[in-house]
Amino acid sequence: MIALVRNYYRADRDFDLGLENSPEWERFQTRWEQELEKMDQWDAFVDEAQAALPRFMVSNITSTCDASFRCAVYSETETVPLVRRPVSRWVVVGCVSILAPVYAVYGLQFSYQGGRRSTDQLFLEALPPEMQAPAEVVARKLEATFGVTALPHELARTPIPLIVEFKEPPHTTLFDALFISIPDSVP
Repeated sequence: MIALVRNYYRADRDFDLGLENSPEWERFQTRWEQELEKMDQWDAFVDEAQAALPRFMVSNITSTCDASFRCAVYSETETVPLVRRPVSRWVVVGCVSILAPVYAVYGLQFSYQGGRRSTDQLFLEALPPEMQAPAEVVARKLEATFGVTALPHELARTPIPLIVEFKEPPHTTLFDALFISIPDSVP
């Protein structure tokens, strides 16, 4: 897997001056151009996940700066007095890598202070009980729809000597390269 992601990320910042794109960045952009042809299939998947999880809100949160299609399953909403609009206390995120036939499902717990949401905890492995059922539905549907397999947690934590967005070694992992380097970036 490390050899694979080396095709899309660099170990140096030689191209940071903005004068030209690195060959790795060009390959990444070409890959996204190919994968965007699957956006209708991804949108259909999100609709199917919503139908399977009617008590939750399911949204497409894909961004082409990341290396994956992503969807978010938001917990049942409630109104927080200072915010005065519906808010979610947690979210389950399903990701399918555009670089390898793997997926990941993770969770985030939120709190609200002064009307602003903050991430309390990121769950890349064992999810709290309230997130487990929606996560299992998303995982089963990802496997069935896209023929992908879960990236084992031990492999996801593997450090890589590459720069992924704003993360640099020794903090960069295969998870960052295959899915998203800022997993708590969820609208």
